[in-house]
Amino acid sequence: METESNVLFLLSFIVLIINSLTDAQSRPNIVFVLTDDQDIKLGGMTPMVKTNNLVGDKGIKFNNMFTTSPLCCPSRSSILTGRYVHNHGAVNNSLDGGCSNDKWQQDQEANAFPTVLKTKGYSTFFAGKYLNQYGYPQSGGVEHVPPGWDDWNGLVGNSQYYDYSLSVNGQQVKHGHEYPQDYLTDVIHKAARKFLTTRDKKKPFFMMLSTPACHAPFTPAPQYNSSFSDKLAPRDGSYNQQAGPDKHWLIRQAAVPMPSDTVQQSDSFFQNRWRTLQSVDDMMEDLVQTLQADGLLDNTYIFFSSDNGYHLGQFGLPYDKRQLYDFDIRVPLMVRGPGIKPNQTSDKIVANIDLAPTFLDLVDGTILPNVDGISLKPYLHPSDNSTRPLRDYILIEHTGEYSERVDSCPQFLGQDMSNCNNHCVCEDSKNNTFACIVQVQSGHMIKACELMDSENFVEIYDTTADPYEFKNLYKTYDPKSFAVLQKQLQFLSTCKGPECNSLPQAVRGV
Repeated sequence: METESNVLFLLSFIVLIINSLTDAQSRPNIVFVLTDDQDIKLGGMTPMVKTNNLVGDKGIKFNNMFTTSPLCCPSRSSILTGRYVHNHGAVNNSLDGGCSNDKWQQDQEANAFPTVLKTKGYSTFFAGKYLNQYGYPQSGGVEHVPPGWDDWNGLVGNSQYYDYSLSVNGQQVKHGHEYPQDYLTDVIHKAARKFLTTRDKKKPFFMMLSTPACHAPFTPAPQYNSSFSDKLAPRDGSYNQQAGPDKHWLIRQAAVPMPSDTVQQSDSFFQNRWRTLQSVDDMMEDLVQTLQADGLLDNTYIFFSSDNGYHLGQFGLPYDKRQLYDFDIRVPLMVRGPGIKPNQTSDKIVANIDLAPTFLDLVDGTILPNVDGISLKPYLHPSDNSTRPLRDYILIEHTGEYSERVDSCPQFLGQDMSNCNNHCVCEDSKNNTFACIVQVQSGHMIKACELMDSENFVEIYDTTADPYEFKNLYKTYDPKSFAVLQKQLQFLSTCKGPECNSLPQAVRGV
């Protein structure tokens, strides 16, 4: 009897091991690489030859990927939660603005997609920039490890390349200024390789690699210091162009033509942004090769995107994001993975709020009940005949950051400005608060934005016919059509959950 019992125990143990291995092999792995401030409109993907080849060309590129807010912390909060800014509450990069404060951690972070992945038996890994206020004493310090992550390597504060601290599973690790051991993109790269080596092989995994590139201070790795020296910030479109009276107040304040030092600075920033991305490109190549060598590539989805876009001289704005124009709200998105046909492009409107529901849908068909985004699985696997809801519009929101005084620009006392350069050209203000709806109408991409300012300013663009957004159509737009857009924008600005993806008949205008 004892021998029979031992045999049965051994057989049960073998079955358990086989089931564990089968589970790890059947459920897909997911790798998500998120860059910082990487535009698509100014050629931001051009230097990433390897990533384009190994991810984009091996899968699908989305031509109309939007961020629901052109600012780091609001956008990243939307990525983590699948929710619009008005629902997750992180309206800007400050603690008071909801960026990683106690309320956000309790109400949003506790239910972000990594926590759901954890309940489904995934091994989870994070390395790099999280949220702008993460890791400071006021937001819980480095001891705070966001729930859902098994292996945590979170940057304290905003993007840096050297001289920063990481929270490594709740312990502070300081880095100096030596290459390569302190260069953050390479530190992320090294940590990712270690995770792939030491992870629990019985579990599928999710990895999120959040690089500082190509955010300021734009510090390239030394081997790339001289790359792209012959490249200048793009001079086409709205570069160094005076904004007319049909643009809102903040844009009309820009100094055009830009002073020579601003032009030189925009060119330097452009070159260094591309240079920082070369290290990301190297990391992408090595990750793909490592997954291939380990026999994991065929069962791994790889997502590549950015939190928001960027501008360098457009309409005379020196350098930043925060604006309603396409250079700030469009970002790259490319995906490869099991069952995704290579060399595809899609013109569907997709957004950062769609990433969380997509990850969970790919894992086991889970439909998150309280997210504002949709799953992109029907676009990745169109042959599945999915009944998932689709959508041909998106909401963009921004709450302007400001200070009562700008020390270097005393003339702005009481005008609620911020992010001003040495010529007192400011990139944000209280009245740069807006909401936009972007949607497809008769094959044209229409964007309608309302500013919360004393002018009740409205800007409407047909970005298909006018890709540089020179002509505000508001004054000539059909009043009935505008009334429909206005109702839709009002609805989306307060929508919550699945209702965000199905405009009610009352606001459709048909």
